[in-house]
Parts: sequence; structure tokens; C-alpha cells
Amino acid sequence: MNIISNLLFSKTSSARRLPSESTGLPPLKKTRRGIHIKSSQEIAKMRSSAQIVATVLQEIAAMVEPGMTTADLDIYAERRIREMGATPSFKGYYGFPASICACLNHEVVHGIPSPKKVIRRGDLLKVDTGAYYQGFHGDSCITIAVGKVSLEAASLIKAAEEALYKGIEQVKAGNYLLDIAGAIEDHVKASGYSVVEDFTGHGVGTSLHEEPSVFNVRTNQMPNVKLKAGMTLAIEPIVNAGSKYTRTLRDRWTVVTVDNSLSAQFEHTILVTNDGYEILTDRTKV
Repeated sequence: MNIISNLLFSKTSSARRLPSESTGLPPLKKTRRGIHIKSSQEIAKMRSSAQIVATVLQEIAAMVEPGMTTADLDIYAERRIREMGATPSFKGYYGFPASICACLNHEVVHGIPSPKKVIRRGDLLKVDTGAYYQGFHGDSCITIAVGKVSLEAASLIKAAEEALYKGIEQVKAGNYLLDIAGAIEDHVKASGYSVVEDFTGHGVGTSLHEEPSVFNVRTNQMPNVKLKAGMTLAIEPIVNAGSKYTRTLRDRWTVVTVDNSLSAQFEHTILVTNDGYEILTDRTKV
């Protein structure tokens, strides 16, 4: 979830209400300067939280059918997260009312699940969720093709997922954040699509969003941080079929493309290692 920047709802959006203590999450702290390098014990806990997220997303991908609502998926996700001993990271976070973000077609990020939002055959569905377990968060997003989708939608999904892995391939100690950003940007543009620049990835750990911001395009807005073993990053390119520009709906959460073009997103929580990376939210391992 790329809600505050770090998180970052967007580079220009206003702050949201802080979550209440009833969410089960620790009170929000002021953002600490610097990047948290995780110990081996902390990494082990992050693997657990990340695998809960991966499990939930894998199950949702397998169960989605036309006629279901995004509220159905949210109810399922919260139940499964809690069954595995975790707390939904998103619910109550800055006032967000659900355990998943669910976006259809031209919706980009932060879609609020609703019993009125019916999933239809041919839809492009984004599901983003997080789990807080043993003091650490996991965070991941997938885009699901509901039944047979258009060639345009299938091509966009493929490009967005490939862009994520192009970025991940640049992860290792000694490389830089902009190596990730450049690989993502180059692949998306070569595929004929646009990168949404208003939202970024982020560090993740004891807080859902930590330093640093992980951009998906080359930029001089933030320092080009050198990667170190023990960093944990949520890398999450958002790719539009048309314009890169977005707008936020009246609910102050749901972001859509300005031209109603399709949008796709993929996200993994990644551990930086000395010789590469580990995908903590790898769904093939659940």
C-alpha cells in the first residue's frame, strides 16, 4: 500500500486521520530519520508477516469470480489474516476503512471495498493488502484478470508485472534506488505505457511505511540511496495504459486515471542481501 509518503498517498495529498488504538496496531510514531537495517531476528519475523500476505493474495486470486463484490474479498482477507494470528495493516490506517485496497479497471490505488462494487468478467482487479505480525508488516499487491480479458488488459498486466521484476533484479547491496527506478521506467516506456509518478514504493518494517521512498522513475526529488543488506523495501510500480496522471475521488481515497484508461499494479516486499535479494512476499512459496 503506498498510502503516505514515505507513503505516500501522493506527493501532494493532505494528511489523513491517525488510526485509533482499536485497530490493534501500535501508536504511530513520528517518522524516524534514517533507514532501519533489520537484524536476522527481525528478518525472520518479516518473513512470517510477508508470507501471511502472500497466502491471502494467493487465495484471493484463486477464488475471485464474476458476481462477487470487492466487499466479499475484504471480508475474506480480514478473516484469513486474523486466523493466521496477524492484524490487517491497512484497516484504520490513517482512517482507511478496510483490510484490502480493491481497484477495478481505471481505478489506480486505494479503492475502498464495497458491496456495491461488483466484479465482472473481463475486469482488471487490483488487490493490495498488508499484515502486521510479531511487530512487523508485510505488504504486497497483485493484479488479477477476471476471466477472459481484452488483449489490451492482458498486455498491460504483463508489462506491469515484468516491470516489478525488472526493478527487483536491480536489488543488491551496493546498487542504488535509482537503479530500481530506471529499470522499471525503461521497461514500462518500452512497452508503450506510462508510469504513475504520484505514488511510490517505500521501506517497510515495524512501520507500514518507512524510509526510503522507492521511486518508479528516475528523479532528483530524493537522495539516491545506496542499498545495504538488511534493508526491506516495498517495490510497487503502477502502470497506466494511457496518461500517467490521476485524480482522487470524493471519498478522498480512491484514485483513478484522468482519461479512464486501464491501470495495473504489482508489489512485493523485498529483502536486500549482500549478493542480491529475497522476495519475502513470494506467492510461489505458500
